[in-house]
Amino acid sequence: MGLPVFAAPVLAVALVMGSPGAAATEPRQFDYMLNCQGCHLPDGSGNPARQVPAFPGQLGKFLGVPGGREYLVQVPGSALSGLSDEALADVLNWMLETFSAAELPTGFTPYTGAELHAWRQSPPADVERVRRELLERIARQE
Repeated sequence: MGLPVFAAPVLAVALVMGSPGAAATEPRQFDYMLNCQGCHLPDGSGNPARQVPAFPGQLGKFLGVPGGREYLVQVPGSALSGLSDEALADVLNWMLETFSAAELPTGFTPYTGAELHAWRQSPPADVERVRRELLERIARQE
């Protein structure tokens, strides 16, 4: 008897992850595994050689500067993902809490799907320039 149709993707992710402790424990983490970790890796460390930024200790800093909250939604990996607005909001909140909780601004308000909808429709023409400007603002605050 074969695996049920829905079991194949779960098994594939588990095999790719390699270790039992790395399995997703909730839907937000599973969405991260399927949509983000291919580039950003399971631990969020990214790949500097491919210009994929790391999340730990950094991601939450974007929420402390003007334009940073929108930017995390508008990067191509977020804006163009197949996730619904609500699911993307959940994944972004999970990423912030998991990889950068200490850097979240005081009074952090979690993303909502309604908030994301308009931002996903209008990504910046030059994402790299926006990222550079935001990183400069972050550096000035530190």
